[in-house]
Amino acid sequence: MELHANVPSGPIERKWEKHRSEVHLVSPTNKRKYHVIVVGSGLAGASAAASLAELGYRVTCFCYQDSPRRAHSIAAQGGINAAKNYRNDGDSVFRLFYDTVKGGDFRSREANVHRLAEVSVQIIDQCVAQGVPFAREYGGLLDNRSFGGVQVSRTFYARGQTGQQLLLGAYQALQRQIGLGQIAMHSRHEMLDLVVIDGRARGIVVRDMVTGAVERHSADAVVLATGGYGNVFFLATYAKGCNATAIWRAYRRGAGFANPCFTQIHPTCIPVSGEYQSKLTLMSESLRNDGRIWVPRKAGDHRPPGEIPEAERDYYLERAYPAFANLVPRDIASRAAKRVCDEGRGVGPGGYGVYLDFADAIERCGREEIEDKYGNLFEMYERITAEDPYRVPMRIYPATHYTMGGLWVDYDLMSTVPGLFVIGEANFSDHGANRLGASALMQGLADGYFILPYTIGNFLAGTRPGAPNTKHPAFAAVEQDVAERTRRLLGVGGRRTVMSFHRELDVVPP
Repeated sequence: MELHANVPSGPIERKWEKHRSEVHLVSPTNKRKYHVIVVGSGLAGASAAASLAELGYRVTCFCYQDSPRRAHSIAAQGGINAAKNYRNDGDSVFRLFYDTVKGGDFRSREANVHRLAEVSVQIIDQCVAQGVPFAREYGGLLDNRSFGGVQVSRTFYARGQTGQQLLLGAYQALQRQIGLGQIAMHSRHEMLDLVVIDGRARGIVVRDMVTGAVERHSADAVVLATGGYGNVFFLATYAKGCNATAIWRAYRRGAGFANPCFTQIHPTCIPVSGEYQSKLTLMSESLRNDGRIWVPRKAGDHRPPGEIPEAERDYYLERAYPAFANLVPRDIASRAAKRVCDEGRGVGPGGYGVYLDFADAIERCGREEIEDKYGNLFEMYERITAEDPYRVPMRIYPATHYTMGGLWVDYDLMSTVPGLFVIGEANFSDHGANRLGASALMQGLADGYFILPYTIGNFLAGTRPGAPNTKHPAFAAVEQDVAERTRRLLGVGGRRTVMSFHRELDVVPP
């Protein structure tokens, strides 16, 4: 397999502008003749489907959940990055590009990351125009806060509900196009396989999860926006309804995979509390702006946190990384937490936890200000743990949170299978091994709103419109493969549940 990234020539800061001016265009009249399938309706999928329909393409969108509003994008709580430099603290497009490439351990494709940094400023304007209720300062300007791995305040947020609010904005755009008849929406459908005809992606085979019927759908191009494969880990912050198999099906049909070993471990997760759990709950990384992370200095110190004097506490991130303190990149914070727990200094049941303490912030700012910033997060924590974080420190521990590998794509976001485009977390390009917070929302919306509408047109302009008939032998062959695979799985006569195997195969320690 030969990989051609197709990155435009010229200085990196001019590549996207140059490419946009050179891509082939599809005329408004011809756009109506092209049909695009979008699989997934989270931030990347909903924004892509809505944008393509707005341009005039006929779009069919599928989602695994009962509604696009249930997409896992809502779980991204803390914020979305943009290089607007509202705080006048030295931020710039280049700084965001630099931080992301460095934070990604230099595994991201630099041309894609610079494009992402450029587009970031447009994303905020787009979302504000949609009515996304970003937090604002007293004077009415949009507020910013810091996130792990950076030294500026570039993260826009809506309390601890940023992903949900952004998804509602994209969902409204999606619903508008559904109402206009430009998008055919199919919820509760699972993509079972990809159909490739003459080396080009031409459709998918899906199952209606309500009726059980297997259906064929054809198109001129297929867009995968199905998220990551984090649910291969039994205990992860992903919802159990997240579908990890769509990109695997595409891989089996010839789409290259890149960086599958890179998984983002989030340091701010509520620790495991019992064997009954099937997933973990994330606390937003934004909490590290005001919370101080510590453990007892001595191993085996099981006193309540309020009884441990200041001199006997180890604020280990502030001690080891004074420039970033509690806002070090996620992998550094995660490794440090595991290290102190392995030393026997962990807190809580089983010793797998560290304290995230807001006592100093409450004393400095007052409880009311902390409630304004993080109130819903504190309430969620108390409901899950029955502990009041205003009175006692939160307990956190690292957990699998995001997959930074995915299907390989070129600069146009097209996989190694022509006509198969992959956006958001499902691809590898911008994140690579990106360890920074508030980047996932940025990539999903950048791909869907501002990049794919250009690049998919560049591909379609070189093809004749007209989706193949679903009676084509290739569709029948793929459907037969699906039926045979299902028959084998259901015919094993096993005595164990799928969940029991998943739990046994889990490689994440408690």
